[in-house]
Amino acid sequence: MIAKVLSRGTFVPTPGDGVGVLGGSYYTTLKGGNLVRVFSFTSRSDTVDVAYIEFSEDNGRTWNEPAEWQMKFKHPKGTGRRHPRGGYVDPATGRYISIWTEGVLPTDEPLEGMRHWTLHYSVSEDGGKTWRVSEQIVHEGDLYDEIHHLPGVTVGKNCVMIGDLGQRPMTRSDGVILVPVQSSPVGPDGDYINPGGGFTYTDCMLLMGRWQVDGRLAWRTSERVAGNPQHSTRGMCEPTIAELGDGSLLMIMRGSNDARPELPGYRWMARSGDGGQTWTQPEPWTYTDGTRFHSPSSCSQLITCSNGRLLWMGNICRQNPRGNRPRYPIVLAEVDQKSGLLLKKSVTIIDDRQPGESELLTLSNFYVRQDRETGDLLLHLPRFFSQTRDQADQLRFTTDLYLYRIELI
Repeated sequence: MIAKVLSRGTFVPTPGDGVGVLGGSYYTTLKGGNLVRVFSFTSRSDTVDVAYIEFSEDNGRTWNEPAEWQMKFKHPKGTGRRHPRGGYVDPATGRYISIWTEGVLPTDEPLEGMRHWTLHYSVSEDGGKTWRVSEQIVHEGDLYDEIHHLPGVTVGKNCVMIGDLGQRPMTRSDGVILVPVQSSPVGPDGDYINPGGGFTYTDCMLLMGRWQVDGRLAWRTSERVAGNPQHSTRGMCEPTIAELGDGSLLMIMRGSNDARPELPGYRWMARSGDGGQTWTQPEPWTYTDGTRFHSPSSCSQLITCSNGRLLWMGNICRQNPRGNRPRYPIVLAEVDQKSGLLLKKSVTIIDDRQPGESELLTLSNFYVRQDRETGDLLLHLPRFFSQTRDQADQLRFTTDLYLYRIELI
């Protein structure tokens, strides 16, 4: 046991039946208690209805009035959609970066995003109050524009996106911003392919941003981290990254067996020894003794603590999962800084399905940060589908966004 849950309370309440709340809170300056709370409402899978932004200057004790951030907008080619993906303070410059997924969906069907999602970023020098830069992420050089925006990625053919809030940026020792992302692959005809036959299929990679004199970031990409569709039917997705003790990078990814439930469902890992440009082939993530563990197709997050400890939060199953489920319990564990593997004795259950709750319970779609004042971890977590099965059919996505305070031991 490495942690103890001190409290759980409602961080943002649902506005009504059938609506769930997603989101997190992020420091916007290098020091002090300046925070932004970004939360959104959802009433169907993979769609955000509306988002709000609130600021705090007292480490989250009080918040100002919310300002709406438009998540749906009209466009001549369809319906524009956005998904907020959090904020990050660059420790090298003190600038606050916000990143979001955006695209125009021809018929407003979420799966159309696999051919249309792009990434956008903004840069603030006053803690998110005003923005010096706000633009689409486009690879540097004359070969790229808003349509053909990254190597091998073209709007209408395939996409790049951030799947969930655990895909946190980090700053490399030379000041380069690293953003873990996922991208749908293309076949010989240049169009999106799904070789695994699952719900979707993606590879992982890093976006690498280097600061320019005008406060913008010049972007490049790493190589793709591609899975084997015979081992994970949805490829590799929702990567989370951290630096290990020797300076190498660790990437932990979500896989899936949703189209082939007889396959084992694992969490996947890759490592880079050159700052994230090239990566080892993905392999099942294990405990330090080599034992494999089951994990559903769900997000996770690597957390580098202020004292240097490297932790991981995600779902570990008691049995082989079937695609996305079960997404419980949610656990916290420590990562060995040398091997990049998980310390089995450190695995601590943070929340689990309770008596009377539905088997559809989802303890995922979360974000974790460390409180600067106490050192506690703050887990922002919606508890989707916690009702009984009959209630879940009726209430669908209804959930508050909860805040867990977790003491590290």
